[in-house]
Amino acid sequence: MSVGRAPLGPSPSRRRYLMCEPRYFEVRYAINPWMNADVPVDLNRARDQWRTLVRAYRDHGHTVETVAPVEGLPDMVFAANAALVLDGQVLGSSFHAPERRPESEAYGTWFKETGYHVHPAESICEGEGDLVPVGRFVLAGTGFRTHRAAHREVQELFGRPVISLDLVDPRFYHLDTALFFLGGGTGEGNIAYYPAAFSPGSREVLRTLYPRAVIATEEDALAFGLNSVSDGRNVFVAPQAHGLIDQLAGRGYVPVPVDLSEFRKAGGGIKCCTQEIR
Repeated sequence: MSVGRAPLGPSPSRRRYLMCEPRYFEVRYAINPWMNADVPVDLNRARDQWRTLVRAYRDHGHTVETVAPVEGLPDMVFAANAALVLDGQVLGSSFHAPERRPESEAYGTWFKETGYHVHPAESICEGEGDLVPVGRFVLAGTGFRTHRAAHREVQELFGRPVISLDLVDPRFYHLDTALFFLGGGTGEGNIAYYPAAFSPGSREVLRTLYPRAVIATEEDALAFGLNSVSDGRNVFVAPQAHGLIDQLAGRGYVPVPVDLSEFRKAGGGIKCCTQEIR
């Protein structure tokens, strides 16, 4: 497995991330196939893993800000689901599961206190869990969580073309478990994804738009290898996704393995814990 620094490759850009400490993280209910309330969470290990991710971002020059966790909201650590922040505008989330709906207010308060106007979603919309800005497009997942009507809201608010993609495998219930943006600031950019997570028509759309995409195996997808964060060169990725890591290194990216396996018990990983403020 190659994880060394490539001599040539894409250029990184500094990012601003919002995260939430897993102070109250646990699996107390089951709202996706990964969750089992009978499997205990090692909270100390989860906190250590989260801190390692924060340190990795900062070590690579990125800004990390934090929102205060709220007792009784164990999934608030998954900051990506809270909003889509693009061009300085914030589209807030409207969660599918009643257990997570109070998170919208907690994150909305942080954004408002930071100086943003928050546009509340009118339809079920789970932020960057299902909305992935890629170059001039926003790729938008639907099928399990975010409703297709929310895709129209995104296009109207941000004025960017929205590409709707149908997810068909419940293990990959959010778009960010099956696809992530590698980089490329103009045009379409490039992505990595797992084709079998999508409907046939959506697979054809992705093949057409991204003919040079990195194609992940089922093994790497199940290791949450696609729940990764890229700054355009460095890719913060689950260390268990061995094949994906090799592919990324071969393309000139620099894999930065960070183990968030404790969060997989709740169906989350690196990207789930990371909200990007654009």
